Amino acid sequence: MRERSDLGERSDVAALLALTPVVGLALVDVGCGPGKSARDLAAAGATVLAVEPDPIQAARNREADPVPGVAFVEARAERLPAGSGSMDGVVFYRSLHHVPVEAMEAALAEAARVLKPETGFLCVIEPGIMGTHFPLMRSFHDETRVREAAQAALDTTAARLFGERASFRYVQHPRYAGFDALVARVLGQTFNAIARERVETDAVRALFEAGRTDRGDYAFEQPMLLDLFRAPTKVG
Repeated sequence: MRERSDLGERSDVAALLALTPVVGLALVDVGCGPGKSARDLAAAGATVLAVEPDPIQAARNREADPVPGVAFVEARAERLPAGSGSMDGVVFYRSLHHVPVEAMEAALAEAARVLKPETGFLCVIEPGIMGTHFPLMRSFHDETRVREAAQAALDTTAARLFGERASFRYVQHPRYAGFDALVARVLGQTFNAIARERVETDAVRALFEAGRTDRGDYAFEQPMLLDLFRAPTKVG
């Protein structure tokens, strides 16, 4: 297992900000989902091109109130709407494992293409397949294979495309008021088609109940893996 420096407990955006300033930088947020990370990066001083491939979520992003510093577009990771060498950074926040396995290499090469030579950086944050939150989610939506494929793509393709790599870990503690909150979160994701009957089972409820806290809510541990690549090589 790769050696990683410990960043403690942080949000995804806070983890990146602990490693590099983003004020005045042009960033691409690949697989931005509903855009929370893109908004947080803009609030930290960046200009963000927020890319989402899911047409339903992309439409919601376009219809939402405008956010200063954020431009929402519908596009795939393998075909970013940015010129070669035009961006300061590309971020994949929990999204690389959602790229089809056969397209991960192309997605990482595309990230390298749009980055400024020598100074551009790629930040990939992936949830680890460990902790107490992963077994809960795996019980109805097993992402083991795609998360492992994402790490393999970083070890091979990204390592080849960039001259420098630094690896970190941090931890988060997802909390839920109750089981209904978990169900609402899972079924509210347009990029994952998960049937309600797969979630509302005795097995899932038992795993969820193990997370009960003294406060009466439910908390779990989710280790996170962050890889920061710099010095992109010439692509194409």
